[in-house]
Amino acid sequence: MKYISAKINALFLLLTVAVSAQDFDAFQYRTVGPERGGRVTTVTGTPQIPGTFYLGASGGGVWKTEDYGVSWQNVSDGYFATPSIGAIEVAINDPNVIYVGTGSDGLRSNVIAGKGVYKSIDGAKTWEHLGLKETGQIGAVEIDPRNHNTVWVAAIGNAFKANSERGIYKTTDGGLTWDKVLFISDAVGFADLELLPNNPDIVYAAAWKAERKPWTIISGGTQEEGGIYKSINGGKDWVKLENGLPKGLIGKIDLAVSPVDSSILYAVIEAPGKEGGLYKSVNQGKSFVQVSSNKGLVNRPFYYTNVELDPTNPDIVFSNANPLLKSTDGGKSFKRMSVPHGDNHDIWLNPNNPQLLIQANDGGANISHNGGKTWSTQFNQPTAELYQVEVDDQYPYWLYAGQQDNSSTVSVPSFPPSAIQYPGAGWIMNTGGCETGPAVPKPGNANIVYANCKGRFFVFDKTTGTEKSYYVGAANIYGHNPKDLKYRFQRVAPIHVSPHNPDVVYHGSQYLHKTVNDGESWETISPDLTAFEADKQVISGSPITRDITGEEYYSTLYSIRESKLKEGLIWTGSNDGVISVTQDGGKTWKDVTPKKMPKGGRVESVAPSQFDPAKAYIAVERHLLGDARPFIYKTSNYGASWELISTADNGIPNDYYTRVVREDPVRPGLLYAGTEYGMFVSFNDGKSWQSFQQNLPVTPITDIKIFRGDLILSTMGRAFWILDNITALRDTHITTLGDAPVLFQPDDIIRYRYPKVGRTKGVAQYPRTSVIIDYYLPKGNKAPIALEILDANKNIVASIISDKKLLSKVEEVEDMNLSQVFRYVDTKLEAKAGINRFNWDLRSKGAWSSNKRRSYKRGPLVAPGMYTARLKVDGQSFEQPFEIKMDPRVAASGLTKTDLVHQIALQQKVTVLLSEANKLQAKLEKDKSDKAKKVLKQLKNDSVVYPQQMFVAQVSYLLYMISSADQKPGQEAENRYIELSNQFAQLKQEAGE
Repeated sequence: MKYISAKINALFLLLTVAVSAQDFDAFQYRTVGPERGGRVTTVTGTPQIPGTFYLGASGGGVWKTEDYGVSWQNVSDGYFATPSIGAIEVAINDPNVIYVGTGSDGLRSNVIAGKGVYKSIDGAKTWEHLGLKETGQIGAVEIDPRNHNTVWVAAIGNAFKANSERGIYKTTDGGLTWDKVLFISDAVGFADLELLPNNPDIVYAAAWKAERKPWTIISGGTQEEGGIYKSINGGKDWVKLENGLPKGLIGKIDLAVSPVDSSILYAVIEAPGKEGGLYKSVNQGKSFVQVSSNKGLVNRPFYYTNVELDPTNPDIVFSNANPLLKSTDGGKSFKRMSVPHGDNHDIWLNPNNPQLLIQANDGGANISHNGGKTWSTQFNQPTAELYQVEVDDQYPYWLYAGQQDNSSTVSVPSFPPSAIQYPGAGWIMNTGGCETGPAVPKPGNANIVYANCKGRFFVFDKTTGTEKSYYVGAANIYGHNPKDLKYRFQRVAPIHVSPHNPDVVYHGSQYLHKTVNDGESWETISPDLTAFEADKQVISGSPITRDITGEEYYSTLYSIRESKLKEGLIWTGSNDGVISVTQDGGKTWKDVTPKKMPKGGRVESVAPSQFDPAKAYIAVERHLLGDARPFIYKTSNYGASWELISTADNGIPNDYYTRVVREDPVRPGLLYAGTEYGMFVSFNDGKSWQSFQQNLPVTPITDIKIFRGDLILSTMGRAFWILDNITALRDTHITTLGDAPVLFQPDDIIRYRYPKVGRTKGVAQYPRTSVIIDYYLPKGNKAPIALEILDANKNIVASIISDKKLLSKVEEVEDMNLSQVFRYVDTKLEAKAGINRFNWDLRSKGAWSSNKRRSYKRGPLVAPGMYTARLKVDGQSFEQPFEIKMDPRVAASGLTKTDLVHQIALQQKVTVLLSEANKLQAKLEKDKSDKAKKVLKQLKNDSVVYPQQMFVAQVSYLLYMISSADQKPGQEAENRYIELSNQFAQLKQEAGE
């Protein structure tokens, strides 16, 4: 069967997304880490460029390093429709040619679907989609070493339902067309394939029956549903290899062929009991011998199962599972290899130097130059998989989440909170619990964090770094049939702090539990709030391997929220599709599940309205049941009836299942939705949606917070992101923009002074403090614009101009002598049509400099108080007020606004003195008289090493002394200013001024 590439469709999709997001381009997200890597499922390198490697993350896309892992750059953003990567292959004869199969092969419950195959011919600078969009997860891609236009793909299939696109595919024209050359059934795909290095017409393929359900993982089947297949004529004909292999049930298989001895073939096979393990053939598969039944080779086979060989020695075998194992005797015995992180997925060794290798695990990718003795860092890959986001109420606020396969939940700051030498990795804090989270800081006391670990409740204390344990039921639930458990907890068991009382904390099993004393005692305040269907309460993992980690516990609570408007009004959602509500703190409950909603979906989020206690929103996803449609509902009558607000044609694509919905706390009907492939916004309470993606990478949005005017996101593969200041979205003008300019009201800003941090360039983006000013210009506007900042007395403290041509039209020019008005040109003050954003840095006028690029820049921060932004557009003027507030930490230290005003007054006086001194120096440098030279020597430092610091340097020194922090100027500084002023008067007299 021949399949034509879907390049045109993919291009259309990208163009559609780009157009719909264009109006919001001014609103850019920034990442704040953490910088530690997340799950990497595939890695590769290229022998021709030994420092170049690629990693494919399970939710973070494709990344490339050209310096042996010192730094990594994403190369798939803007091209790939999914961030889930299954296989990467570089052409052996041309390192610029790369093929990527999307859809990782580790079928976890949160696995992200693949969207086909991509190709680059310029070393990953650009990519082209080659079709196979519906194949689902891709286990392997192999390139014919004779011709990189001949490529093979092993398609596992849709992880959550049977689909006919499973099978082995081959192209001979570089992906223009594909032939399905091997197919067993719509329930059986292929986890791996290998080409014989010296004769790539000989192909081995590993069949695998696999499907994920919310309550179990199916891995393996009968002999007819799995096993190893071989073709000796390029895929035209296939035979099944059976001699020496397991005869009964057979599961996931991974293959390895020796590049130096083509007769040798290895297979790691999932099979019952001691039949599972490593098999070896020395005659190209005619017969096999089991060489090891080591359980570590088939540990959680659906998730791991990867065997690789040293490219120069077929007796050196690597097994990627948990742990990473290495054999030097052909697989008979194995020793554990130490790597930076556990849960291993892939390894690639340079055929010219096997000591140079890259390895993939749940903490990222790491490179070794010495065969695995030492490794490159994983703290430079922002691919963390985060399950949720919470924020605390300190300043700057910190973001909290459970991070996949981390020993603790984590927290990172929204802005640099302190001085530090290594700002990237140094600002990742462990906050208790474990990988699943959540981690919920206590309102009013950010040192206390309520954290979860797969149903276990902890109280973490940041001041000591220790946590207290208060498990509901105090029983280890791992490995149990859920029907036998007293309390069923999901891995991601929810925790919620009451918005009315920070001492009231809710926790969910199948029941809602409540504590008022930090977990020391618990009260169950509900009946079973789940569907609890008997046929779903099973031992997970069939038909071969048990897998019961809590991820498969069905019929548990997944989301809890209490209304901020009405104490005791609590909504819950279960992972088997039940919505419940109580209005009396748990005394009575009502099942309010939408009657028309398909059964069994996971209620990812419940969101009580910020304005109406009877109103709420829910996001339900059913992709684990094979249904990728988005399901967002709202009710206006406490759940008596519901309306679906994510229809097939109102803005969210039909396969973008939704993980979270939140209502803006300021503007009613302004909704934010996080889907599997990005962000959406609605301005009309869900009647229609539009993309709100901008620069955000394509990745699942797992949770949303709106806090202090910021939109805060967690993602399943690209860490945390923040969109600073969404105030403009709350203005009703934003939905009626037309022919008139609009100046949106700026949000209030904390007068935050950036701490001294190291110069290490990290992943996290921390912009300097600024007032964010959004404005709209209609089409056809060609006039330059001006932005003025006025203080409370309507004095202009700064005037920013978009174009130099406008300078001639203002009363003052840029270099006016001692005016306190700071006028300057900034090209970032854009005059283009549409919504624009400008960041004013709170700076007043600085000192004059002969260097025009520096002149008047970096003046004192303005004082706290009320200000006005005034936008001037082609003769029109628009004004909006805002407030600059004191840093609460500064206020807490005892400093007052009066102190700051006094400090600024002295800064301004010293600034004026510095301007005058600079101008005198510039004038005297043009005067060649002996008198000028004499005075100049007192003004200016000599151009020697370690010169004596003369007058201009002394004034600069004083300005630095009183400007590095918010402080009362010391008496020494006051005295020194008087001294320098008198000295300057003497210098001017000597110069004849």
